[in-house]
Amino acid sequence: MTLDFEKPMKDLQNRINDLKSIISESNLDLSMEIDLLESRLGKLEDNIYSDLTPWQRVQMARHKERPTTLEYIPLLFTDFFELFGDRLYGDDKSIIGGIAKFEGIPVTIIGQQKGRNTKENIERNFGMPHPEGYRKALRLMKQAEKFNRPIITFIDTPGAYPGKESEERGISEAIARNLVEMSGLRVPVISIVLGEGASGGAIGLSLCNHLHMLENTWYSVISPEGAASILWKTAEKAPEAAKSLKLTAKDLEELKIIDKLIPEIKGGAHKDIHTQSQEIRKVIKSSLKELCLMSSDELIQHRFEKYRTIGEFQIL
Repeated sequence: MTLDFEKPMKDLQNRINDLKSIISESNLDLSMEIDLLESRLGKLEDNIYSDLTPWQRVQMARHKERPTTLEYIPLLFTDFFELFGDRLYGDDKSIIGGIAKFEGIPVTIIGQQKGRNTKENIERNFGMPHPEGYRKALRLMKQAEKFNRPIITFIDTPGAYPGKESEERGISEAIARNLVEMSGLRVPVISIVLGEGASGGAIGLSLCNHLHMLENTWYSVISPEGAASILWKTAEKAPEAAKSLKLTAKDLEELKIIDKLIPEIKGGAHKDIHTQSQEIRKVIKSSLKELCLMSSDELIQHRFEKYRTIGEFQIL
């Protein structure tokens, strides 16, 4: 999948591949031409990926090849054992969770999960959780608290599912209850945005001690298209809305809403998930090292102060 702003690089790469195929089929020496094009390609990649617009980062976060929670888990953890169901209604496959070990430390993992193709996306409801998904997550959080396991959540959702059945089963209550319960959890809570972080669908799993974001992700109260539709009555203004919403990791780090921006490899996390997982590992390790030294009361107070100090107040 090639995004619109990546097409000049794709075209240049195709020209390089064409020249290489000519070399393999003839005795022509085109090495100088290839070297020149490869040099131009490297500079073009540096220029484009070093200065992405907010809307381009939104597109990167939605890339069809972007790694998902289930792809990162075996690279970051060992002995993962998945748990299912909310003990009230059923199992929501758009949220996965279970227990595992991170460098020998028992942890609870909860993450939002999208699909890779149409069949998987239908099964995972396109990463949009129902109420039972949030209730399953809360069940696993309370279990983690009981056994004194740190909680690590992975965020990647276009929002909680807004359908009729979701409303009938109490989606707003489920998210609200998660926020109340997460604020008082007596174990460390670390949240990492892997892709999209939209509205209450994201915050229902990310009221935490440490919130981190991959470089090409977004986290906001509303999607750019949603904001554009409200403000300008057209989704075509989404790029302008994305800029105004301050939804990128860089913006939110400057606003002190997130704790750390996790650098991505050039071209996005999907280019090399193994290298990207090592960057995520460093951040998880650093957070656990800091948070595991705190008492239960200190963790709750730390969480309170984190959200209490967000924003600036001015007396007019």
